Amino acid sequence: MATISRILLGAAVCGSFCSVTVSAEAIQPAATVPGPVAGTVMTPGYAEAVGQLAYAWGWPLVNMHNRRAVYSQVPQIALLGPTPVAPLNELAMLNDYIDPNVKIVAHPNQDVVYGFGALALDKEPVVIQVPDFGDRFWLYQVADQRTDSFARLGTVHGTKPGFYLLVGPNWQGETPKGISGVFRSPTHTGVVIPRAFMADTATDRAAIQPVLSEVMMYPLSRFDGTMQRTDWSKLQALPLPKTEGDSKGELSWVTPKRFFSDLNAVLAEVPPLPGEEALYGQFKALIAAGEQDPAIARVLAEVAERAEQQIVDPLFLLNNNGVRLAHGWTRPLNNAKWGTDYLTRLAVAKSNIFENGVDETSYIFAEHDGAGQRLSGAHQYSLTFAKGQTPPVTGFWSLTMYDKYHFFATNALKRYSTGTKNKSLKYNTDGSLTLYVQHEQPSADKLDNWLPAPAGEFAMTLRAYGPKPELVNASWAPPAIVRAAK
Repeated sequence: MATISRILLGAAVCGSFCSVTVSAEAIQPAATVPGPVAGTVMTPGYAEAVGQLAYAWGWPLVNMHNRRAVYSQVPQIALLGPTPVAPLNELAMLNDYIDPNVKIVAHPNQDVVYGFGALALDKEPVVIQVPDFGDRFWLYQVADQRTDSFARLGTVHGTKPGFYLLVGPNWQGETPKGISGVFRSPTHTGVVIPRAFMADTATDRAAIQPVLSEVMMYPLSRFDGTMQRTDWSKLQALPLPKTEGDSKGELSWVTPKRFFSDLNAVLAEVPPLPGEEALYGQFKALIAAGEQDPAIARVLAEVAERAEQQIVDPLFLLNNNGVRLAHGWTRPLNNAKWGTDYLTRLAVAKSNIFENGVDETSYIFAEHDGAGQRLSGAHQYSLTFAKGQTPPVTGFWSLTMYDKYHFFATNALKRYSTGTKNKSLKYNTDGSLTLYVQHEQPSADKLDNWLPAPAGEFAMTLRAYGPKPELVNASWAPPAIVRAAK
């Protein structure tokens, strides 16, 4: 302030007879403190405003924080209900499509054989085995605590068989001989989710088993340079834990009443992205105020409950996920590369967490027909791809049916998706492909192309693995879902 005062005084004395040069350095403010100065009084209204932003920003990271906490208690590689689970820094695989009764992760599919592993890279780096998949399409999703991908492993990346090392942000060790590549995570917590395409045939189910046995992840200390194997068909089943939340939907990973306590831990374990320092300062000051002032604590408890209902819950609807396309479809365009797109990161974390990267898989959603009406099993629909206009992919595509909770819709045919994996699809005489979407079984000539729907409201997702450029940039969009006249 004294420097600025002297400059102004000099200018007044000189008047029109002299000039004063003011350097940019002279008027720069002192280094700013990110967020309020410690001890600054915080009003309930301000706490409410910052608390809402903190909830929207932090929900996906708290979700991942709590998943790691659960997996830290897993005693062995096993099945938790129908879902593969493993201790931290290990991985479990299925040996078939995921069970239709899965509830731990919403919005699964039955085109691939899944695996899952939770990372704790602060404990030790981990080795991922990549077997020789041959011509089979495969991907390993490797995501950090922000649910951003940090490794590129899969058919679309031309990855060769071998051993790959995942390390934490501060690891400075030596890379052992025999490691084909190293990927550094910006956070210690993350996930690894292998996906390998499997056709819906007995022949391919048998053919994929030797490859699946070599899909493994383990701590670096167990690496010996040889391809380790596990028979995934022999996993022991563990009982599902009791959880809070709606039993019809996904298991609850974020609890509003504990949110700000969990967020405090997240702020300590996840470094800010460039430019996020001020956000961190605001959130830390908010949490500190809540710890010191019972009135602010009450505000935060109320904010968390309201934010869950008013901010997070509406993003469960796929119609609110990403950008709008023609004919009522929506899609994110930056899957697993959220950066500071907090809105889409939250929407995906709530509705269908753990998406592959945008250049690996396109996810296109429908909850409405082409006329804008909510999809319901009370009606019959058709979806027709013109000749040569099925989703443009280098891998495969599918259309998956979900109930309103984003889980599989139970049906007598046990068909939950259709697409490349189904070898019995029948094309029309003009080369087009029509899929029939309805609750009641259609006539025999349409049965092979029938995607069974539940009796009530439903949603569908079109997945395109190995999307071609016109899918990545959204210049290709699906045709309209047409409701049949009664």
